[in-house]
Amino acid sequence: MDGKLPFGPDPRTDQLARIHAALIRAFGRIERPDEKRRDPVWTLVQGVIGAQTKTAISNASTDGVLARFESWEAVAGAELDDLQQVLANQTFPSVAAERLKACLSAIIAERGAVDLRHLSNLPDEQAMAWLEALPGVGRKIAAGVMNTSIFARRQLVIDGHHRRVMQRTGLVPPRADTARAYTALMPLLPEEWSAADIDEHHLLVKRLGQVHCRPARPHCAVCPIHPDCETGTAIEPVR
Repeated sequence: MDGKLPFGPDPRTDQLARIHAALIRAFGRIERPDEKRRDPVWTLVQGVIGAQTKTAISNASTDGVLARFESWEAVAGAELDDLQQVLANQTFPSVAAERLKACLSAIIAERGAVDLRHLSNLPDEQAMAWLEALPGVGRKIAAGVMNTSIFARRQLVIDGHHRRVMQRTGLVPPRADTARAYTALMPLLPEEWSAADIDEHHLLVKRLGQVHCRPARPHCAVCPIHPDCETGTAIEPVR
């Protein structure tokens, strides 16, 4: 499937664009300034250690790891106990330490150093596949490296909030995992959207999932994307 219908553009692309516009009206712009785009390795590390941990905490831990060991190669060679101590604020510090050490060691084995610059020369699909072959790296983390770092590539990050919202709109199958949700949504992104637009879209949908489209009790009646949501239109809106 290429995301297009036989007789013209997929109407779901227009639905996605309407959802995006409605979220901007509801929440305002959520834009990532250029100075917030970090080195791809930093972005990878932040993702690998960040399971079920708030972004601000994972950001601080990533900075702390590099400050403590001074290079990513030294992090790869660190003792697990030492690494775990630096990652103590993560939700699962022992798991974070093991995954990080394995991931960085795999990059060194492949590239000779912890360096992802070669990805800038690869097509998106090849770069994503290379990243996903690393220990502890799935579709969300790979897309984050490609989209939110200084690479700024047209890849869509999908977290639990994003997937839940898109499932309820009907744009993603109900039981789709992150990889399947990504496969369903990528062909629907408006062609004119830049990497920054796609990043903002994810941040806006995530905000919606945090505020209105809650896991157990979604606030459908007051949701800003109510008219474009299969779940929401089954509920009478507030007058």
